[in-house]
Amino acid sequence: MAGTGVFTEIVDGDQVYKYYADGEWKKSASGKSVSIVNPTTRKPQYKVQGGATRIAKLTCVIRFHCGSIFFIAFFRLVDWVFGTACTQEEVNKVMEAAKAAQKLWARTPLWKRAEHLHKAAAILKEHKAPIAECLVKEIAKPAKDAVTEVVRSGDLVSYTAEEGVRILGEGKLLVSDSFPGNERSKYCLSSKVPLGVVLAIPPFNYPVNLAVSKIAPALIAGNSLVLKPPTQGAVAALHMIQCFHLAGFPKGLISCVTGKGSEIGDFLTMHPGVNCISFTGGDTGIAISKKAGMIPLQMELGGKDACIVLEDADLDLVASNIVKGGYSYSGQRCTAVKVVLVMESVADAIVEKVKATMAKLSVGSPEDDCDITPVVSESSANFIEGLVKDAKEKGATFCQEYQREGNLIWPLLLDHVRPDMRIAWEEPFGPVLPVIRISSVEEGIHHCNASNFGLQGCVFTRDINKAILISDAMETGTVQINSAPARGPDHFPFQGLKDSGIGSQGITNSINMMTKIKSTVINLPSPSYTMG
Repeated sequence: MAGTGVFTEIVDGDQVYKYYADGEWKKSASGKSVSIVNPTTRKPQYKVQGGATRIAKLTCVIRFHCGSIFFIAFFRLVDWVFGTACTQEEVNKVMEAAKAAQKLWARTPLWKRAEHLHKAAAILKEHKAPIAECLVKEIAKPAKDAVTEVVRSGDLVSYTAEEGVRILGEGKLLVSDSFPGNERSKYCLSSKVPLGVVLAIPPFNYPVNLAVSKIAPALIAGNSLVLKPPTQGAVAALHMIQCFHLAGFPKGLISCVTGKGSEIGDFLTMHPGVNCISFTGGDTGIAISKKAGMIPLQMELGGKDACIVLEDADLDLVASNIVKGGYSYSGQRCTAVKVVLVMESVADAIVEKVKATMAKLSVGSPEDDCDITPVVSESSANFIEGLVKDAKEKGATFCQEYQREGNLIWPLLLDHVRPDMRIAWEEPFGPVLPVIRISSVEEGIHHCNASNFGLQGCVFTRDINKAILISDAMETGTVQINSAPARGPDHFPFQGLKDSGIGSQGITNSINMMTKIKSTVINLPSPSYTMG
């Protein structure tokens, strides 16, 4: 299981998991460690490299939305203790090794890069059980879903290998006489070449899948990769990295630095050796984008995914998708349904059907494969509770009694939510879902578009013409018609508008984003025309 068998070398005698650099598992000279707390037991479960290293100042910016007005609050936290996994000297060595390994890897035949990725995918799926165990204990992911995440990740790596061979093996030829005023005296050959060193930062909720969604495209494109996993989910990510290590990738090509805190994060994101950053998470991404400089950024920063329900919708289909979309993994998904905007005429029926479906959800521990498991941390649970209390004080209808034990929050549906309530605009990242009754489609579109987020949304109607018109009007990266929002399949484009992100993900888009165009122009002494 975790930390045993082929994974024995990733943990030391003190049961502290090592970081990975230059093809080896290492202990940091900092001599510090960070405890990872099991969300279910609320007791330390694992330790990774990292720890308190310095005193710093942090300015925190919080945006929230009330009606049509944005409020911005600034808080300055002074003498806050941050953590780091490695010294800056160690990070510099990681970057130097990554840069050297990338130059050799870029000259590795494309088919051979793909071969390495296929091998890593097979090893990953072979060892799904110990990696899934880490997901259960670190982030309280239900056991069955944890296994699914690892298998899906293996499939993603294999698909990326095949897609990379297809799209990177093609070039483009342009001739000069297609532009006015030119003869055919120039031939331009263009192809995709790697960017260099890619820094990948995945979130806690999918620390394996969203890590490989960055790692695999980077590697097949000829880049090297430095992974900074989330603290909660770091041990699962380290086990995943060991699978890539066992696949025989060159030393220095892949690195993994663990630990929490701003010191190492800032040093990594602003390091001159980084040529691209792929980040999934929250407001931290906005700060990264301001500091990163002129390098390509790929970011997904959350959403307030709206579900618009029309009068002619299949109400049973709506109810099942609201429950699946709103409460899977306790609502801790960027693509979870975050607000239901339902026409008044069918609102009572929808609420009753959703309540009936919710009553079938099991609540408990992830080991028991329950539908609703503890949220990732006490601070997350406290934030969710704050949204619930605000809604109660302002008159929302509670469809169930609010229950909480530690980090475990029972699924809750809030009806008659109004725009002056925080839950109408803020992302709870928990099993709490607001229902806002609307009198027109335009009102629903307005609420959706008034949000500072724009990741996904969904529309339920039997009229495909209405669905297309509403989809076109919604300011979101993706609109699902008659289904809850979802990130996959993993080769589909995945992007956010406004504060939900920069760039587009999905296997093909990620490969293209992690490359740049290189052109070679052949200048002929005289115009050349083929076929006489």
